[in-house]
Amino acid sequence: MSAHNEQKLAERNIPGMNRHERFGEVQHAENAGAALRRIITYFIHEKTMVIAMLAIVVCGTLCGVYAPSLQSNAIDIIAGTRDGVLSRTLVLMLAVYLLYSGCSLLQNLLSAKLSQRIVRQMREELFGKIVDLPVRYLDTHSHGDVMSRMTNDIENISTTVSQSLPSLFSGVLTILGTVAIMLWYCWQLALLSCATVILTLLATKILSGKVRKFSRKRQMLLGQLNGTVEEMISGYRTVVAYNHQDLTAENFCETADSLTKAGIKTDIFSGVMGPVINCIGNIGFVIIAAFGGYFSIHGLISVGVISAFIVYAKQFSRPINELAQIYGQLQTAIAGAERVFMVLDEADEDKSGEALAEGKDMTVTFQNVRFSYEPEHPVIHDFTLTVPSGRKVALVGATGSGKTTIVNLLMRFYDIDSGEIRINNQNIRDISLDSLRRNVAIVLQDTVLFSDTIRHNLKYGNENATDAQLQQALEMSCCGDMLQSLPGGYDTVLTGSGENISQGQRQLLAIARAFVADPKILILDEATSNVDTRTEKAIQDAMQRVMQNRTSIVIAHRLSTIRDSDLIVVMDHGEIVESGSHEELLDRQGKYYELYMTQYAGFAT
Repeated sequence: MSAHNEQKLAERNIPGMNRHERFGEVQHAENAGAALRRIITYFIHEKTMVIAMLAIVVCGTLCGVYAPSLQSNAIDIIAGTRDGVLSRTLVLMLAVYLLYSGCSLLQNLLSAKLSQRIVRQMREELFGKIVDLPVRYLDTHSHGDVMSRMTNDIENISTTVSQSLPSLFSGVLTILGTVAIMLWYCWQLALLSCATVILTLLATKILSGKVRKFSRKRQMLLGQLNGTVEEMISGYRTVVAYNHQDLTAENFCETADSLTKAGIKTDIFSGVMGPVINCIGNIGFVIIAAFGGYFSIHGLISVGVISAFIVYAKQFSRPINELAQIYGQLQTAIAGAERVFMVLDEADEDKSGEALAEGKDMTVTFQNVRFSYEPEHPVIHDFTLTVPSGRKVALVGATGSGKTTIVNLLMRFYDIDSGEIRINNQNIRDISLDSLRRNVAIVLQDTVLFSDTIRHNLKYGNENATDAQLQQALEMSCCGDMLQSLPGGYDTVLTGSGENISQGQRQLLAIARAFVADPKILILDEATSNVDTRTEKAIQDAMQRVMQNRTSIVIAHRLSTIRDSDLIVVMDHGEIVESGSHEELLDRQGKYYELYMTQYAGFAT
């Protein structure tokens, strides 16, 4: 973790998240009924397609239930125990089976289309909600967990809609229809056939429990294994530097061995389930054949009915097994949907307000500001400061002193608990966020660039910027030579958020982007921390030109970057302990003097 991130965590005093919060492990929904009802509302919006799919499912199920009866009739006609035209029965049976196949195909097509339309709507709503969430929410929730809700949870919903729901409707109708036909043909043989269903359900429950247990363990170990590999690759230099290759390999092998054992057990129980169910099914066929023959000899049923019963028994057990599996998928999908709805129900960031008054003067005033990330743990105490228009004010202090928090409050990433922050006598609570942030540009230590061209990254803060403005910004931020060295120039695509250029170059582009935005107020939070001393000096000179007649707030650990500030404010534990020019603060030999001497005179840190 970088020092900057440590500072943020120290200032926020946010309690650590437990493992389940970090990885978003949810096995069952807390309120499955409410989540299910809310999912149904998405189906209502697609009611035409849902009705069409249900109609096809009903048609296909009727065909599947009716076809064995035609088979029974054909066998009885051949045996001479039933009157009828064999060719006509066979043609009708062929037509029913073809219609059944066609319904299955249409059912799959419609369910796939329905799932994608519902998932698209959910993804659009979720992404739209995420971009409107307050910064506090994203700062206090694991980013991986939020991404998991966008990807894994919604994908589980998609899979359930496209595969499980059609099987659920079809399975229930098939069971009801099959039982009704079997009871109509011979209720005694139907009851005997259903006896094997109990064995099937018991075997499915026991084996499914084993599969879920070891599958869950396998997924957990697979996550650990992937994490080990990722850490080893990303931190390979550190591993090699400390000669931890053998230890890392040993840890990997231990996890891999556990994963192998869990995988073997999962595959064993998964593989056993099919043969066991088939064995029980074959027992059912023996029962039907034995008792069916007995009933046939005594004239209760015909040979064709025995044939139909064998088909119905298989047709009856298949949806039961599917429903047992679908139940687990439905639980996962409902739990995922509940996690998605939790985000959708979060309050949006309040962007209402009036426009920031236009003018050259941009005086920023903090008046008796108090703020805490967590109740009863204040971070900022009675903070009062005036940043005159067109002046450069620097905030310095130890890690956790509250410097970054002041910037967060000015940008309204967080709202203050009490006091006021004003820009030209306008309370920023009364200013719309769009207007406020359009007039303020910020450059952070943790550079954020997008996987796009350099041109689009530079124009992120000002879409109407011309090439001349881009070129001027690049020159002012010392990026001109860097751009010339890239083969595509402005059209060079930054891959992996800028991984194909150095960290220092990414920092320079972030500074150039702020220049392109041409803000009224400029905030630099450790903006030169990732560049060398020579480049830092050049950027400082450029910044002096950019910050002329511009209200600027600079946060820096390197005191060399803020020596020429109009005002230096020293913070400690959320309070201002000193303020003045560089020379004045040195003469006082207070907190600033200690910081300065620590950096330049070799004092112990």
